[in-house]
Amino acid sequence: MNLSMTKLFANVAARPETKGPVAVVDIGSNSVRLVVYDGLSRAPTPIFNEKSLCAIGHGVATTGELSPAGVERALASLRRFKTLITIMGVEDVYAIATAAARDAANGPTFIADATAAIGAPVNLLSGRREAELSGFGVISGFHDPDGVVADLGGGSLELIEVEGRKVGKGISLPLGGLSLMDASDHSLRAAVKIARESLEKVKMLNELRGRTLYAVGGTWRALAKLHMRQRNYFLSVMHGYVIPAREAADFAGLIERVNAEALVAVESVAPARRPLLAYGAVVLDELIRRARPKQVAISAAGLREGLLYERLSSVERRQDPLLVAARALNEINARSPGHAQDLIAWTDQFMQSAKFDESGEERRLRHAACLLADVNWRAHPDYRSEQSLNVIANAAFTGIDHPGRCFIALAMSYRYLGIDADVNPQIRALVSPRMIDRARLLAAITRVAYLMSAGMADVLPRTPMLCSKAKLTLTLPQDFAALASDRLYNRLKQLGRLIGREANLLIGE
Repeated sequence: MNLSMTKLFANVAARPETKGPVAVVDIGSNSVRLVVYDGLSRAPTPIFNEKSLCAIGHGVATTGELSPAGVERALASLRRFKTLITIMGVEDVYAIATAAARDAANGPTFIADATAAIGAPVNLLSGRREAELSGFGVISGFHDPDGVVADLGGGSLELIEVEGRKVGKGISLPLGGLSLMDASDHSLRAAVKIARESLEKVKMLNELRGRTLYAVGGTWRALAKLHMRQRNYFLSVMHGYVIPAREAADFAGLIERVNAEALVAVESVAPARRPLLAYGAVVLDELIRRARPKQVAISAAGLREGLLYERLSSVERRQDPLLVAARALNEINARSPGHAQDLIAWTDQFMQSAKFDESGEERRLRHAACLLADVNWRAHPDYRSEQSLNVIANAAFTGIDHPGRCFIALAMSYRYLGIDADVNPQIRALVSPRMIDRARLLAAITRVAYLMSAGMADVLPRTPMLCSKAKLTLTLPQDFAALASDRLYNRLKQLGRLIGREANLLIGE
């Protein structure tokens, strides 16, 4: 992705009410991470993200103490993070510590030293509180989630049920990668037994059958990355990647049996994390066997994003993160930002007149596509389709699954290449025939809209395009009569053929 695109995404969630960047420092059992977001928003965008694999929790399960070498690395990282926070001018800093620090006898001493190193109070989370924040993180990152969140860290596994914007009561189990490795004395067979016995007692897993298991945590993201590479999967975005439960269990079983270094694309996983892959696979496999979910969805949003989501007002929490991000991109990059809202209303009116069957999710994706329709107009015309695919398929959006990304990317590509073009087959393979048909329809509509309006606001409200039972009629007011060109009429006819109606271009009031 080129520099201009990188700068574009750095501003996705910028909003007038944002007071400034917000930093979250997450001191986990395996890693210490600093993430700086552009501000408190329903769709926060990371502007800086750095982690250090310190493994402070290595040995806690057997010795009861934090690893001395890990503590030294962690404090050095925190001092570095403090300097970076100062350089970036961040005033709001939230520092949290999780399982290893709360379980170790020398945890209080470490928390005091960590507070001095980062220059902000470090809050030690209980297991239930950690689960709650992970649940909020998934709610912040998925549209209407329904299932159980499983957040696997180095020291613990947090489980909590989510439904819409509601979270249940979370629990914490000592099944993190490092703790399971230590407790099993590096025996995968023993690890399976420990995980199975622990999960058998969890009643909330009885409610997961046929629903979604939301997998949070670096080890499970690493497993998903390997699964993507095994499939030669087209998209690189991790958030929203879905694996059918049986396939996920089979893949986890493979990871348990095979030496990590022999896996395809294992070089994409940090060397320090590779020893934990098999233990993460054990827990995932046992969760699936115990709970029988329909699918496993990978979430890049977890505890840190949950912390920010919790600080939003109730009105902001109800906002759609996809539309918030798309609207911000439109405001920053469109030629005339008001045109996108006109396009939404114009296509709403068209769809209602045509009496097309449109689900709530399809309507939501259409609105997002309208907001994003003009964000890459600065690109050379020969490359706008290709750049549209890159922008939408790889953008750091939340609240959208991979088929939804592909729908928007297809709609934008068909708009530039023509609705009969042979658009990227790898993208088409990730969506249903119905979604391809709807992408072509939306592209045909926007090809009419942009030719007539030049992407400027206040034109579409005066030029309604409506359907009757047999006709498609576009009406231009008298002062726009000169817009009635052969090219416009040909595009109108193309849309008419697509929906089985006769095109009709009228000049009148």
